[in-house]
Amino acid sequence: MNYTTKNLQPAYQEAIQFAKKHYENFPVVTFLIQKKLRKDVAIIYWFARTADDIADEGDYSVEQRLERLARFEKRLQNLLNGIYADPFDLALAETINERKLSQIYFFKLLKAFRSDILFHNYQDFSDLQTYCDSSANPIGRLLLELHDIRDPKVLKLSDNICSALQLTNFYQDFKFDIKKGRNYIPINDLIKLGLDENNFTDPVLRKEFCEVVKLQIDRITKLFSAGEELLNYLPKKLRIEIGWTILGGREILKKIESAKYNVLMVRPSLKKYELILLLLKSFSYAKRFS
Repeated sequence: MNYTTKNLQPAYQEAIQFAKKHYENFPVVTFLIQKKLRKDVAIIYWFARTADDIADEGDYSVEQRLERLARFEKRLQNLLNGIYADPFDLALAETINERKLSQIYFFKLLKAFRSDILFHNYQDFSDLQTYCDSSANPIGRLLLELHDIRDPKVLKLSDNICSALQLTNFYQDFKFDIKKGRNYIPINDLIKLGLDENNFTDPVLRKEFCEVVKLQIDRITKLFSAGEELLNYLPKKLRIEIGWTILGGREILKKIESAKYNVLMVRPSLKKYELILLLLKSFSYAKRFS
């Protein structure tokens, strides 16, 4: 079917509604995002969330999910060549072209989702960071490109923040992911504390398990600190938005610490009133970098 510009606005509006309904810890499209960019943020979120859903569809076999993801990647290749399967494809192509976004970041995201389907344990922390380079960092870089920020130094700072947020989410959801066979604790770290991938969930070894989780949380905290300077390079509203997100990630880490790092038993989350308090705090936090 041929789609034209008259199909654009309905597709963008639907993407915005989709984003509002499917946020995780933080709203994806808020008043802090420039109005002219909200549709672009939403359509990028639609792309990432759709691919994520394909990778995580429990009713399909590994082979089926890989095949479905391959078809989705073909859709991406087609829309970049002006061939659209639906209005969402047209909208994504419009955003990529109009905002001069780097196409490689979209393919990196699909690489990460393919890794999710073919999950394997991570040997060391650098392996986790490599995963984040495809799964999380492209989103931050795309958001910066939407604001025409392309300085390599700033992109690296963004990578630190996005990796920290991704890793925070791993340990936030650990008790659920481990039941699906997904362990995000590096094997080398388990071995250092006398654990292995088969026994680390044993209640008898809970003290050692919590110690190895603390090691991960300390690393994530350092990543947040290493990327915090990013706020110096952002326009005011985006600085508040990203500051809010950083504060939220750090708050999740505090909750994990308060639970004595026992992420096998608790799944920390942010209540609505906590999100509001963090938003208010983000205004003063962002001023430190203005």
